Amino acid sequence: MQTKDLSEIHKQVTNMFPWPATPDEWEQYRLSKEQVEFFNEYGYLTGVKMLKEEQLEVLRKELFQLTDPSLHDNELFYEYNSNESTDPQTILFHALGEWRITPGLHDVLWNPAFVMAASQLLGGKAVRFWHDQIFYKPAKKGGVVAWHQDYSYWTRTKPVAHITCWCSLDDATEENGCLQYIPGSHQWGLLPKTNLAGDLHGIRDYLTPEQQKQFDQVQLAPVKAGEAIFHHPLTLHGSGENKSTRPRRAFVINAFADGVVSDTDEPLLQGVPVIPKGHKMEGQFFPFTI
Repeated sequence: MQTKDLSEIHKQVTNMFPWPATPDEWEQYRLSKEQVEFFNEYGYLTGVKMLKEEQLEVLRKELFQLTDPSLHDNELFYEYNSNESTDPQTILFHALGEWRITPGLHDVLWNPAFVMAASQLLGGKAVRFWHDQIFYKPAKKGGVVAWHQDYSYWTRTKPVAHITCWCSLDDATEENGCLQYIPGSHQWGLLPKTNLAGDLHGIRDYLTPEQQKQFDQVQLAPVKAGEAIFHHPLTLHGSGENKSTRPRRAFVINAFADGVVSDTDEPLLQGVPVIPKGHKMEGQFFPFTI
């Protein structure tokens, strides 16, 4: 297992993701005008191709290694939960900080398919990395991720200029707990923060009658292995249990437009040096991806 802190390296350490050499080579990764318009209207975009089969195999192997309970005390993780589920009958593995530990999950930050889409959806701005996550819902007993807005966990930063890329390492379906969205909910403003692994529908108690009507119009977001979903930091989303015979594994890249600042004098992430309130988020732990 990797022991060097890969956060010190702000470029790829492998050759997994060939970097385009010309503007023409970048075009294969560019989202269409229609895709960008869909994202802006509904707050999410599904089916963005991110990984080839050989890349999937590398990342699946790394994720499996990272679920080893003996890694719980690895100080390179910002957070490590071998089971974050509040239901003792289910399991939700959730960790932050894998980019510091394994080469493939480090290098996905510089995957041209990610950086092009993230820059476009942030309005053409330069993109900085915020933090990563891995989620693992094992077969037949995978736990829920409650409905939430990502920014409700990120209010220690401002302004709201963030984006989330959720990439599936398996085919994600309704049966094994694919993501679900409330289209247009990114226009609702900031809602209360919920327990991420608690009551799936707990957020409903905080919605207005009109929002509750929209909340009942859930849109499932199934994707194939290697495809990503991008969503706005205020878009309401969650995922159900994995009741299938297959695992549901995914990694997440959270990013923000260059210029976002710290809004706290506390550490932004566990083990990361304080960036004083009002100061720009940059440096070792918040590198440019493009």
